[in-house]
Amino acid sequence: KTRSLLSVFEEDAGTLTEYTNQLLQAMQRVYGAQNEMCLATQQLSKQLLAYEKQHFALGKGDEEVISTLHYFSKVVDELNILHSELAKQLADTMVLPIIQFREKDLTEVSTLKDLFGLASNEHDVSMAKYSRLPKRKENEKLKAEVAKEVANARRKQHLSSLQYYCALNALQYRKRVAMMEPMLGYTRGQINFFKRGAEMFSKRMDSFLSSVSDMVQSIQGELDAEAEKMRVSQQDLIAVNESVYTPDSDVTSPAINRNLIQKAGYLNLRNKTGLVTTTWERLYFFTQGGNLMCQPRGAVAGGLIQDLDNCSVMAVDCEDRRYCFQITTPTGKAGITLQAESKKEYEEWICAINNISRQIYLTDNPEAAAIKLNQTALQAVTPITSFGKKHEVHHPSQNVKNMENDKIIPNESAGIQDSTQLIAPGTPIQFDIVLPATEFLDQNRGGRRANPFGESEDSSKDEEEDSLLQQMFVVRFLGSMAVQSDDTSEVIYEAMRQVLAARAIHNIFRMTESHLMVTSKNLRLIDPQTQVTRTSFELATVTQFAAHQDNRRLIGFVVHLSETLGEEAMSAYIFESNTEGEKICYAISLGKEIIEAQKDPEALAQLMKSVPLTSDGKFMLLNDQSEEDGTVREEGEESEA
Repeated sequence: KTRSLLSVFEEDAGTLTEYTNQLLQAMQRVYGAQNEMCLATQQLSKQLLAYEKQHFALGKGDEEVISTLHYFSKVVDELNILHSELAKQLADTMVLPIIQFREKDLTEVSTLKDLFGLASNEHDVSMAKYSRLPKRKENEKLKAEVAKEVANARRKQHLSSLQYYCALNALQYRKRVAMMEPMLGYTRGQINFFKRGAEMFSKRMDSFLSSVSDMVQSIQGELDAEAEKMRVSQQDLIAVNESVYTPDSDVTSPAINRNLIQKAGYLNLRNKTGLVTTTWERLYFFTQGGNLMCQPRGAVAGGLIQDLDNCSVMAVDCEDRRYCFQITTPTGKAGITLQAESKKEYEEWICAINNISRQIYLTDNPEAAAIKLNQTALQAVTPITSFGKKHEVHHPSQNVKNMENDKIIPNESAGIQDSTQLIAPGTPIQFDIVLPATEFLDQNRGGRRANPFGESEDSSKDEEEDSLLQQMFVVRFLGSMAVQSDDTSEVIYEAMRQVLAARAIHNIFRMTESHLMVTSKNLRLIDPQTQVTRTSFELATVTQFAAHQDNRRLIGFVVHLSETLGEEAMSAYIFESNTEGEKICYAISLGKEIIEAQKDPEALAQLMKSVPLTSDGKFMLLNDQSEEDGTVREEGEESEA
């Protein structure tokens, strides 16, 4: 709104400058004509006196003519004096004010406009330098210097903008004075000329000119009062705290609003300029309904950048920049990468996009829906700081690691009665799958890598070759937690709700991506880069599995695990997939059918007839060919991330 209003004032100033030049040309022409009148009357007087010096052949009786011409010459000389005084008065009261208005006021506005543009460019340069700051703590001195440079640039831009705005406001008053004051001088000069020549004008004109003069003085008084008011306001605005100009000044405890259903502000957009080169462009972004819009400088309206319905947003590490996040499309394809200016903006953008992606804006009261959603999440999961002690009370024989960032324990008082029967209150949630230390030791030794679950690579490969079913899916691990029942799929839905709520409340956006290999014997999570098996579950221990009813990309399953004391425990594992979760459920169901059918050769033969087989005699799942992430791949072919 400020820039739009500024453009209107600048357009008005440009029109005024063009008109003032034209008006000055007309007034200079009048002044030139008056000067020419003075020269003409002077020349006329001389010519009248020169009649006497002429040698006429018939010069008898010219004495009366000569005396008459001498009288006319005196009259013309007196008129010439009046014309000279009128020309001087026009120069001082008509031409000079309009020249001063053009050279002083209009030139001042143009100069302040250039200074404002330079200050804005310096601010953009300092912001670009600030945005490129790395996250390493050893660069705190450099960060402080750059932050100070940004603050100085902002202060300079603020000061230049205030001066520019004050000049534009004052120009609206000076314009009216500048248009009337020259004509006031011109009229007065003409009246004085005619009064002294023939007393042609009445006192009524004098009263009119007096009233015009009073009006000009009144406008000048209003200008002085407005200038004083703007000067006081300018001093108050400049006297604010330095933290107003410093970016990310409240990084330790920013006041974050997590209930936003619309958001606007400047972000850095990452653009690819080549195979490995990228550029960052600072643009103005805003949300409109379920869309993310962008409006470059100078544009009259914004353009669509991303449809946010059913999209996901997550924090990313990008080129050693802070506060970066990425928007992913509903199909799992990576979208745009953006960078916020501060931690507060960073978290509010992520929360706002999450709220919009759930289509809260379509409800009758979107603000209340967003607040209720976040309150429900707060009631579902509340962090405590003594996870290690609580876990030792329930399992004194186990060695527990206090992982502050990976595990969060819900509040025991949260949840309704049905959910407490499915998942015990106080159950910890694990948000990452951590490899054992021996895995990294074996990698550093450079020797043969051992499977962390005691299986050799050869046995794993032999097991894959013997398996009748092999299907790989790209998944991202969201979290896991212990459950008390596996009788119904509601336990999976409740685990999904608590895991997603905990991630939303505690701003945990990073997810570990893996390849989920579904075979007729087990489920294996494989690192997509190193091909190391992160964890494995026997298919017989998977007792319950289901996909989310609304978000089809969410999949979960319950596994029976054996503990050290011989007791069995159940845990729910929640994932987000690039394909529909129902396909993963179908693959797991087919694997279980194969296990049961292997006990009966006739049942196995019947099953092999009902399901297509690959060229090497393994089961092949028929997926939708329109989904690029769900196409069937042969053994040894890599899966898309």
